[in-house]
Amino acid sequence: MDFNEFINNIWVQRSIKVIVAIVVAMILYYILSAIIKKSFNSGKIKVLSDKKNSDAYMHLTINVIRYILMLIVFFVILQVFQIDVTSIVAGVGIFGAVFVLAIQDFFKDITRGSSIISGDYYKVGDIVKYKDMEGKVLYLGLKNTKIQDLRTGNVRSIANRNIEDIEVVSKFVFFNIPLPYELQVLDAEKVVNEAIDNIKALKNVDDASYIGTNELADSSILYQVKIKCNPIEKLQVRRDSIRQILLTLEKHDISVPYNQIDVHNK
Repeated sequence: MDFNEFINNIWVQRSIKVIVAIVVAMILYYILSAIIKKSFNSGKIKVLSDKKNSDAYMHLTINVIRYILMLIVFFVILQVFQIDVTSIVAGVGIFGAVFVLAIQDFFKDITRGSSIISGDYYKVGDIVKYKDMEGKVLYLGLKNTKIQDLRTGNVRSIANRNIEDIEVVSKFVFFNIPLPYELQVLDAEKVVNEAIDNIKALKNVDDASYIGTNELADSSILYQVKIKCNPIEKLQVRRDSIRQILLTLEKHDISVPYNQIDVHNK
């Protein structure tokens, strides 16, 4: 087969058209992506003042364009091979239903992802609690969300359809200081306030305050403290705060109460 026959071959021509369609779609995608990124990063889109929201909407817009171009290429390929989509859907019957079931998770991800972003449930940079993990949102797209575990540093990718219950972690840390019943309440509150002053001096702490007596426990009175800090620093702030409390108790010769069992011999 000479070159002319090769070029005039119908399958070769169709293959060239398919390749051209894919290449054109890729070029359009990169051009439009660059324009969108430049528009968002330059601040031309005034309605999005929050940088984190801006990033989320930027990724959403780029993803929508990608899926639209993929859909257009798909129909172009069908047209090149002269495939009647209507007749296929009518003819495949049960296979069409199987195909719909196969892609339903995809559409669930897209629908849920759009709802998360438009509803501003959480955004990139937020510290969230998902099941037993607290982590930082690294990526929020139409199909999935990537969260980095604060304890281990591991990154978990979660399909948006599976995100039904997620909490945005607040800036406050609450914990109780157990002090013995033998210590007068006013004296105990002086010790708590002294510990709070030491906690306020920690570099990652924005503010700290004493809330009040929280519980009359079995072996101690629990005095509750509230600390404000960056959510990403909460674990370390909690550790450092407990250390300051222990140091303050040691300074005043106060032991941390613990449960005791009295054994009586007859």
